[in-house]
Amino acid sequence: MPKDINKSEFVVEVLQSELPVLVDFWAPWCGPCKMMTPVLEELSKEFAGKLKICKVNTEEGDNGMLAMEYSVMSIPNMKLFKNGEVIQDFIGFRPLKEFGEELKQIL
Repeated sequence: MPKDINKSEFVVEVLQSELPVLVDFWAPWCGPCKMMTPVLEELSKEFAGKLKICKVNTEEGDNGMLAMEYSVMSIPNMKLFKNGEVIQDFIGFRPLKEFGEELKQIL
């Protein structure tokens, strides 16, 4: 299952992770973000042990500042981190099969 994290957990959960991490920047009012939830849940099962998936609610606490730091202009915005660096951006809703194929090519 994707893990909900906040700005204070970001360094340990994402930047220091040994596995690549897909971070979903989202907000509760965002319809396409809600549509991504089951897709990300399925991908977390499919890529278990190969990829970690985290969710950052841009409306909570300092998370908005974190989103600004990573140039999140529209959501859903998923960023793939490897060794603490963003290696790929995915903006907007992505169907499960298509998104899974995109991730397989990168990982």
